[in-house]
Amino acid sequence: MQIAYYPGCSLHASSELYDIQCKKVFRQLGIELKEIEDWNCCGATSASKTDDFLSVALPARNLGIADASGLSEMLIPCSSCYNRTLVTQKILYEDPELKNKINIELSKKVEGKIRISSILDILVSKADSGEIAEKLIKKLEGLKPACYYGCLLTRFPGDIKISDNIENPQGMETVCKALGAEPIDWSYKTDCCGASAAVNDTDTSLFLMSKIIKDALEREANCFVTTCPMCQINMDAYQDQVCECYGIQKKLPVFFITELLGIAMGFTPQGMQLDRHFVDSLGLLKELKLI
Repeated sequence: MQIAYYPGCSLHASSELYDIQCKKVFRQLGIELKEIEDWNCCGATSASKTDDFLSVALPARNLGIADASGLSEMLIPCSSCYNRTLVTQKILYEDPELKNKINIELSKKVEGKIRISSILDILVSKADSGEIAEKLIKKLEGLKPACYYGCLLTRFPGDIKISDNIENPQGMETVCKALGAEPIDWSYKTDCCGASAAVNDTDTSLFLMSKIIKDALEREANCFVTTCPMCQINMDAYQDQVCECYGIQKKLPVFFITELLGIAMGFTPQGMQLDRHFVDSLGLLKELKLI
């Protein structure tokens, strides 16, 4: 089975390991991710803060390429890219004049026929069908993740219908349970980590991350799991600084959902590039005898 794939800028740069993991895990599940050709940046938060037209035109070009691929569905692992692309598709559907204005400049026109899926949309369906369970080599017993969705995966600037609960999503918990892990119930799963403000307003971002980490520790989580590359790198790269500033004594590894899937499917830590994290991600897995 083939589906279109839009990695976005992060998965070709700071979160390249996530791109590698996605391809490995989905191939194991019988899905070939076909990266759309000549894709461009979706604009992320930058375009939407500075230019309304550009914030739609950039993802629209990718939608045109995806529509022309002949495939019916496109996976977007990055929460920000997923959010911007899904919003753009709805805007163009509701505003034919804007759609025509953008299409005039595109060699591959937006038709609006491709289905946009987050990584959890697909993984939850595979968990529900039992296909994930069929691929497991080991169960992740003893792993108690705090499933961290961040603020972009379920929240949109408009009326966008999604398959999960907006404030208390459960998709990642469903996948983790299918792997044999025991996700905790907690209050900060959709709170913001500061996102790109970690660069230009570090103090605020550190404060936001401190609340997230403290609550996860109080609920006795032993790791975080996320699908968002921005959330992952913030919570991973800044955790030492957060803990020092706010007197937090314990650090938690921050896994991508694909890493947990890969370990459960029998991939090696080296093959999943687990050694590239800032907070040690191997110690807990060794302690639980998962690697």
